[in-house]
Amino acid sequence: MKRKRLTVIAVCVMFAILLLTALDSRLRVVTYEISSEKITAPVRLAVLTDLHSCDYGEGQRELLDAVAVQAPDAVALVGDIVDDVLPEENAWTAVSALAAEWPCFYVTGNHEWWSGDAERICGQMEALGVQVLRGDQVTVDLNGQQITFCGVDDPDSGSSTQQLSQLETTEKENNFTVFLAHRPEEIDSYLNGSFDLILSGHAHGGQWRIPGILNGLYAPNQGLFPAYAGGEYGLDGTVFLVSRGLARESTRIPRIFNRPEVVIADIVPENR
Repeated sequence: MKRKRLTVIAVCVMFAILLLTALDSRLRVVTYEISSEKITAPVRLAVLTDLHSCDYGEGQRELLDAVAVQAPDAVALVGDIVDDVLPEENAWTAVSALAAEWPCFYVTGNHEWWSGDAERICGQMEALGVQVLRGDQVTVDLNGQQITFCGVDDPDSGSSTQQLSQLETTEKENNFTVFLAHRPEEIDSYLNGSFDLILSGHAHGGQWRIPGILNGLYAPNQGLFPAYAGGEYGLDGTVFLVSRGLARESTRIPRIFNRPEVVIADIVPENR
């Protein structure tokens, strides 16, 4: 009887540990390395997507400290930073602090458009010094390297196709080119632009994961078992990174084995 009771207790403890691990919502940092012959010194990008105005502690310190420790050269904000339901304060606290420290580049996500205030949000981003990419491109010097950033609005803007066509015909010289677009399911159309690195979000990591077995159960606009739930994908000479995003309390169902993440993209010389 005593042995049976101990077995039941052990099973309950193991189940509790598994449940706590599955529902772990602590922020993590995931790093990817991209090699290129177009640069001669390393460049580090911090990639933030799908914040959805979520809370990361007083002053958003949990998120901001996680970025600061990585010492990026620039920050990419790849849509759904501002939510259409949750109050915006947390989003602006984070963005204003990030823009005060690093060059920041932003594209809209679907939730900014669902809010009905996407134009105001873009204007507020620009007022904070964030470069808003809407079918245009900008070249900046990062660690002595010429890096070109370009991007498009979310398809819910009604302008993304035209913006992408505009970028496809724009001369990019021989700079390393980073393309920001919120939705990963549109990847086939992005590949026409000959970008070196494509950054997306939106999929929230497929919401439920089984590491090593199932990369994601369901993603918006991709459905069950999404092809691009999160991670690194090599496509026709282009590196495609899909962040699992930062959404926590904004999600309608809990994330399982799917911690929110800051993505670090380390771009390094090919023959270092």
